[in-house]
Amino acid sequence: MENNEAFIDFYTGSEIMIMGLKKRLESIDVFGIVQNDFNSGNLAGFVGGTTSAVRFKIRAMDFEKAQPILEAYLKEDN
Repeated sequence: MENNEAFIDFYTGSEIMIMGLKKRLESIDVFGIVQNDFNSGNLAGFVGGTTSAVRFKIRAMDFEKAQPILEAYLKEDN
């Protein structure tokens, strides 16, 4: 059985792109978690991840609602 409450990786990119995407998704009541391994590693005293590989996670149940927003956002960036 699938857990729709579980967080899944939704988008990986720069922190700037993630912040813009996060703001748009929050406007349609889709909330997520920003996972920045590079900053986390620095705070813990070791280096991990890269500055351009920040991950944004959303709940599995929000995927279909969030996908069109991501597609439109990526088209605007080009």
